[in-house]
Amino acid sequence: MAKMNLLQAVNNALDIAMAADDKVICFGEDVGSFGGVFRATSHLQEKYGRDRCFNTPLVEQGIIGFANGLAAQGSRAVAEIQFADYIFPAFDQIVNESAKFRYRSGNLFDVGGLTIRTPYGGGIAGGHYHSQSPEAYFAHTPGLKVVVPRNPHQAKGLLLASIRDPNPVVFFEPKRIYRASVGEVPEEDYQLPLGEAEVTREGSDITLLAWGAQMEIIEKAAEMADKDGVSCELIDLRTILPWDVDTVAASVQKTGRLLISHEAPLTGGFAGEIAAAIQERCFLYLESPIARVCGLDTPYPLALEKEYMADHLKVYEAIKASVQF
Repeated sequence: MAKMNLLQAVNNALDIAMAADDKVICFGEDVGSFGGVFRATSHLQEKYGRDRCFNTPLVEQGIIGFANGLAAQGSRAVAEIQFADYIFPAFDQIVNESAKFRYRSGNLFDVGGLTIRTPYGGGIAGGHYHSQSPEAYFAHTPGLKVVVPRNPHQAKGLLLASIRDPNPVVFFEPKRIYRASVGEVPEEDYQLPLGEAEVTREGSDITLLAWGAQMEIIEKAAEMADKDGVSCELIDLRTILPWDVDTVAASVQKTGRLLISHEAPLTGGFAGEIAAAIQERCFLYLESPIARVCGLDTPYPLALEKEYMADHLKVYEAIKASVQF
């Protein structure tokens, strides 16, 4: 295996996908010779030419409208939105066009070859226009898949699966750990399943659930709880839509407790949907109320970023409160 950071894993996945299928086309703001603002598309234009990796105008609605057209014609369009905060001008194209192409035509045509890549989340001192986590907006839209990797190995396998999936996929990349997360990644082509959560650590006292960069946070909190004799089971949801309710429910039936953590604000965050579904399935197994440790219900702050973040200390305190309830 090769050692890669998360950015290199994304680049490697794009390289493999483009080499294996000449219908894979990569485009977005500055993705060409510049390689993207984070360099996720470095050298792809050199290798595959300007017809298959190219810059677009600075208009997100146009990027996704163009991507829908390409995908409808049979291409595997991989569109990059430079920051997830910039995805909102394209919201109409994604939720009213991409997600509904197949449904409105009675399965006569679709845009299943569409993948939308975008870096999301805070932790880089980016302020409120470069730090948001908008995954819950898209979880409310039937017809999409929403995927978030936690490390380089996951990023490569999930991105390759997303590009080849017969449904449009929004692929959120946790930019805080683009270069900080480093691990062994198979150099060959491989895919990881969409729609399946992964139990990353077995435990018996409480289930901790997260996705993306927040997995690192709950891992630190679990290590702190270990010293108190609290055994934490950790689950990476990986796919927000469709989400793997069976794996989460099975864990909660074993541990009797659930704590969900995400960077996005508490109100309307996807943790609320998870809590409602698990309460319905596991009510008689619960030993304490389902806990949520999330971002605050404010615009993402610059000066007070550390106070805003749902960090390991906040998660640790919530673990103690749940176990002691």
